[in-house]
Amino acid sequence: MESLSFHKFSGNYLVLRPNEVSVFDLFRILWSHDLEEKAFVECPPERLHENIRRRWLIFMSLSSQKLLLHAAGPLRWIGEKVEMWVNLVSLNRNVFVLLSNLLRGKVKMPDRESEVFMSFIGGLDRRVELDKNIKPGDCRYLGALAAMAAKLAYENEAFVRRILRDYWKMELIGHYNFWNDYQKKNNTQAFMAYDQTTDMIIVAFRGTEPFNADDWSTDLDVSWFELDQMGKIHGGFMKALGLVMGRGWPLNLDDDDDDRPGRPLGYYTLREKLKEKLNPTNETRFMVTGHSLGGALSILFPAVLALHKEGLLLERLEGVYTFGQPRVGNTKFKELMETQLRNHGFRYLRYVYCNDMIPRTPTDDLTFLYKHFGSCIYFNSCYKGKILEEEPHKNYISVFAWIPRLLNAAWELVRGLIVLPLMKGPEYKETWLLTLLRLWGLVFPGLSAHNSQDYCNATRLISRRIYHQLQHNRRPGKIINGKEE
Repeated sequence: MESLSFHKFSGNYLVLRPNEVSVFDLFRILWSHDLEEKAFVECPPERLHENIRRRWLIFMSLSSQKLLLHAAGPLRWIGEKVEMWVNLVSLNRNVFVLLSNLLRGKVKMPDRESEVFMSFIGGLDRRVELDKNIKPGDCRYLGALAAMAAKLAYENEAFVRRILRDYWKMELIGHYNFWNDYQKKNNTQAFMAYDQTTDMIIVAFRGTEPFNADDWSTDLDVSWFELDQMGKIHGGFMKALGLVMGRGWPLNLDDDDDDRPGRPLGYYTLREKLKEKLNPTNETRFMVTGHSLGGALSILFPAVLALHKEGLLLERLEGVYTFGQPRVGNTKFKELMETQLRNHGFRYLRYVYCNDMIPRTPTDDLTFLYKHFGSCIYFNSCYKGKILEEEPHKNYISVFAWIPRLLNAAWELVRGLIVLPLMKGPEYKETWLLTLLRLWGLVFPGLSAHNSQDYCNATRLISRRIYHQLQHNRRPGKIINGKEE
């Protein structure tokens, strides 16, 4: 076990190591008080007592991560088969044509690295074009563009390049798979594109892939680090963005850091690329976006820029747009970011759709003390939006809300199959894969509501009055309560 000075960049932290824990150790956590002697739990000795009180949380986090370690291979295999089947059907138009092609020996086989191969997330919502009714200059444009970019971030490089070139008329600056210094693998995906029409650079982080055990481990990792300037931050998100093991967030990397080819760290790579593209000789701005885990990385990125006093980049940041974003940090982190919003004037919009459970985690209670901030645009299942300080049932746990959620999930199933296509047109018709997810929502509505199609629909169907209200009342860091539009 590394010494406690290993995390000397933080005076208060909790680090869990699922690789080091045995099944016997897991259950010993529940009654043992000698956590400081365990190789799988590390925290400062003076903080030991408060972490003992979290033993059930530590137990659940380590158990789930340990299970994911063992399930990583089978989960990946299942995901590959599901994605291959979805693309096989799509490439051959439908199941009936596939059977016909099979009989004639003319089946078109998908290639995972090709420019037409879609991820599981892409299979839920196959739309790739931007809404033709929302043009640059429209107050809805950047929100709708951000939602589509957050969805596109799940795809392979060839697919992203084709969509940007052929549909969005944009240039791909880079498609990245970043190194996680704690997981010891490249697992944080993002892309950077340039929109010449608006002179805007788009940075989009990929969210949690459904069949990626490492992504789920990142989400379920209750490790955290507290920094004097930033407050207490979710450890899994910090690691995914590029936290340097043993050093935290140094201003610059040196030759000993894992920034050599094949091991790029997310924050540092993107920061340097932005510095290269944004300079005093131009007026180019940039926006950051992401869905789910990608949303958490999106708001954490400018926080580290603020930590490093990257004034030029923060002044050129047009906005951060997140979709189904979990909470990232505590009250001090919230205060830091509200100060940056006031000082630099960039927009932070946090979109939350209906019963999506991910924005309601980690909990805002005595266990975590994590806080949301900024403008929350909350949508009901009819895509009617309103501006709130916090989404309803902020911690998701509510016995009284369970039956309404199930009824709402049933409505979403009917809405996607019949109502939306009739009222809004064929582009809103849902895929058979998403229909299966809606059926799953009848059992677990909070997860099925986390899909990217609902967020893309919301940003296309949103009333302009929402954005006008935001602009009219805009005072960075201020929370606005609005009536339903």
